[in-house]
Amino acid sequence: MTDKPFAVNLTFLPTVSSPDYPGYIDAIIKGGVKVVETAGRSPQQYMPQLKDAGIKVIHKCTSVRHALKAQSIGCDAVSVDGFECGGHPGEDDIPNMILLPRAADELDIPFLASGGMADARSLVAAMAMGAEGMNMGTRFIATQEAPVHDNVKQAILQASELDTRLVMRPLRNTERVLTNAAVERILEKERELGDKISFDDIVDEVAGVYPRIMKEGDMDLGAWSCGMVAGLINDIPTCKELIDRIMSDAEDIIRNRLTGTL
Repeated sequence: MTDKPFAVNLTFLPTVSSPDYPGYIDAIIKGGVKVVETAGRSPQQYMPQLKDAGIKVIHKCTSVRHALKAQSIGCDAVSVDGFECGGHPGEDDIPNMILLPRAADELDIPFLASGGMADARSLVAAMAMGAEGMNMGTRFIATQEAPVHDNVKQAILQASELDTRLVMRPLRNTERVLTNAAVERILEKERELGDKISFDDIVDEVAGVYPRIMKEGDMDLGAWSCGMVAGLINDIPTCKELIDRIMSDAEDIIRNRLTGTL
């Protein structure tokens, strides 16, 4: 569909049945992908294979110490993921207003801002704090091209910044998700069982639920990742419309709000 370079994401997370990561990497290399954003566990064991293929590696990090480790193993850049993000924000709970400047203070490699990014204001703020650009996750789900059920997109539109929850904190595998009946069941189990809770206690709400939620729109089936940024999402544009609007609005912010006002 394009002759331009593009990136793919490869997430190394504990799962009930581990994917064929070597097979994924082989397909990435053979497919001519130029950039890989890794997340979850360290990509260190796969770095030689990726670098030998001339692939740029960006590792998603939720702390400065993890970003420094990624830098030390040869990652070309990092994606710094603040507490606001959907999915796994780590266990430090540091928001991007602190995390991004700290990353800028410590890192020698470029970094992107992730978590809470939705519009031109996000981009300008992220760059002001030292990032080279921004990653958007939840915002891109609510686009016309996103291959998910319309129920998912409408849920994001209807949500506010108050409608996400943190689950699996007792398991130190914290995930930010959009609240629904299944999520509230998880939280009730966590309250009842406390530190005695195990993954098996919540497996029905978190394991293997994504295909039915994302493809079939069964919104109460289980927990699915969503950022607090849902509160800033009010439409379902095309990807082109979204990007064009962000770039145009960012230029307006810099020109009319920031330049010459100090």
